[in-house]
Amino acid sequence: MSGAAPPVNSTEAEGETMKGTLTVEDAELRYGDGDPVLSGVTVTARPGEVLAVTGTSGAGKTTLLNAMAGVLQPRAGSVAVDGTPLTGRDHAVSLKVVLIPQENGLAAILTAAENISVAVLATGGTPADARRRTAESLEALGLSGQANQLIDELSGGQQQRTALARGLALHGDVVLADEVTSELDAANRQRVLDLLRAEAARGAAVVFATHDPEAAAACDRELHLADGAATWARP
Repeated sequence: MSGAAPPVNSTEAEGETMKGTLTVEDAELRYGDGDPVLSGVTVTARPGEVLAVTGTSGAGKTTLLNAMAGVLQPRAGSVAVDGTPLTGRDHAVSLKVVLIPQENGLAAILTAAENISVAVLATGGTPADARRRTAESLEALGLSGQANQLIDELSGGQQQRTALARGLALHGDVVLADEVTSELDAANRQRVLDLLRAEAARGAAVVFATHDPEAAAACDRELHLADGAATWARP
């Protein structure tokens, strides 16, 4: 990371805050009584853009996304959606914050389609919504043929795409994608990047944690994590 990169700050374009704007303000993030993983992080993820979060393994990418998702409460500072501080994961879900975790979080006893349908129903979708969104998201990820397969019957890459399909089916205002291309070949990686771009185009704020410099370069801005701090690689 070049020393010329400016520090992260809260300066944003003037104007009204758009729905789905996620702000992290001077946050200190740590687990339990351990040392801080990240300190002094201030960043805004805006509707209509894809923000890359980069850094080496252990730099804090997953930690930051967990805080943005309400999974991890900041020890200091705040995380808010549209000005409302997050109080936990359930609260974040109610504000339509979708987390697509690095560990896919799929239920092994369910099929690919069932994993998606259950998530849509759990977030207020109707059975008709669940059927339609499940079919659409699986098709978008090239997984229509795997809809009725159990998760354990899928390859690692197919599981990763199923987790992404589930996240896309939820139609979040904020979409947090953690290393969702790590097990994919070039063609499927491009498919995923196109789908994340489509999420931004419909108005979502998309945050994409990745260690892939080519994937990061396809995003609108890039926040780099190193040595417990965040700096802009591309503001």
